[in-house]
Amino acid sequence: MTASKILLLIIDGVGDRPCECLGGKTPLEAAKIPNLDELAATGICGIMDPVAPGIRAGSDTSHLSILGYPPQQYYTGRGPLEAAGCGIKMEPGMVGFRANYATLDDAGNVIDRRAGRIADTTEISAAVRDGVDLSKYGVTIEFEPGTGHRAALALRGKGLSADVSSNDPKTTGIPPKTIHPEGADTDSARFTAEVCNEFCRQAENILKNHPVNLARKAAGENPANTVLIRGSGVMGAYEPFEERHGLSGSVIAAAALIAGIGSSVGLKRVPVDPDTPLNDQVDLVLDEFKTQDFVLFNIKNADEYGHDGKAAEKKDFLEKLDKELRPFMEMPSLMIAVCGDHSTPCSIKEHSADPVPLIIRGDGTRVDRVTAYDEISCAAGALCRISGGDLMPILLDLIDKTHKYGA
Repeated sequence: MTASKILLLIIDGVGDRPCECLGGKTPLEAAKIPNLDELAATGICGIMDPVAPGIRAGSDTSHLSILGYPPQQYYTGRGPLEAAGCGIKMEPGMVGFRANYATLDDAGNVIDRRAGRIADTTEISAAVRDGVDLSKYGVTIEFEPGTGHRAALALRGKGLSADVSSNDPKTTGIPPKTIHPEGADTDSARFTAEVCNEFCRQAENILKNHPVNLARKAAGENPANTVLIRGSGVMGAYEPFEERHGLSGSVIAAAALIAGIGSSVGLKRVPVDPDTPLNDQVDLVLDEFKTQDFVLFNIKNADEYGHDGKAAEKKDFLEKLDKELRPFMEMPSLMIAVCGDHSTPCSIKEHSADPVPLIIRGDGTRVDRVTAYDEISCAAGALCRISGGDLMPILLDLIDKTHKYGA
């Protein structure tokens, strides 16, 4: 029997390098992950360069590549995708930015770039969205909260450009930067820089005496009294996923960026947040397969432990995740692909160009001799070494959804 549905399970940042605290093993090698090992033993394995060999892929470019949208053609910056992930309906030509709340002292210097890791910015984000007036520029804004201190900004209007800098000083003790043209010093870039500086000025005035921030100050907490924006990009046009691949699909991801990439290419977004238990997220995926052919399921936590250099915690999380995967393995007609979007070695606390281990398991796969899911074992698999852009064509062929090339 040929599988008819595809689960693309992306364990964000799963790849690693040998860790001294784990006896020279990677977190995957050290982890007890019987379900992932069984998937490897009953499937076909390999390693994958999410974009290309030697490229340190971002989560944005890697996901586009893996979903079959070459980033060299489609990537226009992280901001528009992050904005889409925060629920903003991004249209081609809109300029999007990543944003986060920060704290200014009385002298106007940034003293906390994450505003005390404020947990809920719904109320102050609504105040900024409703209070900032850029009509004199012929520009309207969309501004929505993300997770914690994060948010997203989108600009709609004529003559806008993404060729502008950030106001984020990337450090504390100094004021936010003035936004200026970056790259192409054009009329549209200068206009957009002026619009962005005015947005930041008005947002600061709104936030300064907002009741939420006054209450935070009274409680000895850092107020969220300024907005830092970065990652500008113009929203591109994406061929809908269903038209491109012939599959209906959904995206389930707590990370706004990944949810935004999925929704931008036409996948149905299923809301989930970082605090949603893993078993509940698995249930959401199973529910989607009642009506959908394809689900992109991204799990973020391993990447965060990699960025923090916490190898033992990364190993422990992989073991926790492994325990929740059994329902997928028992689902008939399901082609399961397990990979990372990039490696995040604990030793460097950043993305690396190391390829990620890959499993494809389902009816029709040629089972190889690999019996463990880790970076070294999978390198001996029959898939050998592929690029991210190869994955969807391989999966589509395995579920008999491709057409012959040639006569």
